[in-house]
Amino acid sequence: MALKPAKTNRNGRKGYRPMSEINVTPFVDVMLVLLVVFMVTAPLLVLGIPVQLPKVVKEYVIADEEQPLNVEIDENKRIYLNKTEITLAELAPRLRAMKETNADLRVHLRGDARLNYGAVVVVAGEIRNAGIQVIALRTEMALRQREVESFPDRVVDGGASGNAGPLPAADGG
Repeated sequence: MALKPAKTNRNGRKGYRPMSEINVTPFVDVMLVLLVVFMVTAPLLVLGIPVQLPKVVKEYVIADEEQPLNVEIDENKRIYLNKTEITLAELAPRLRAMKETNADLRVHLRGDARLNYGAVVVVAGEIRNAGIQVIALRTEMALRQREVESFPDRVVDGGASGNAGPLPAADGG
């Protein structure tokens, strides 16, 4: 409890009387320390292998009652099954074994945006070969429209030939 100086007391001497106000300075100090701790640790809480996910306009969140199985492909075409690196040949047999113990196995496929489409399709094909029919492709929500991968607004060369040349940028820059 803090003390507030009083002018004079009953005896004619100066004294101190209790102050009934709350001192919030220690509380604010503790909150600022907690804020800094959370700001430092939040980027470290990355889900799985750090891959650059493709950006989309709206992120679709899949609500699963149980934890899904994560298959991730980084930019160097390394495959990870729940953060454990495996080869493409090992993927289907391991998923088949897991499918036998859990018939409702769900797989979330996270492919790095810098990969070509074919690499992601090959891994998705191996997942399908393991008997898993539902594969969720994970993306990341774009904060700005310019982050979304652009497509041309019109067909160049009328679409008659397979080699239409470079496509114009849809976002103007």
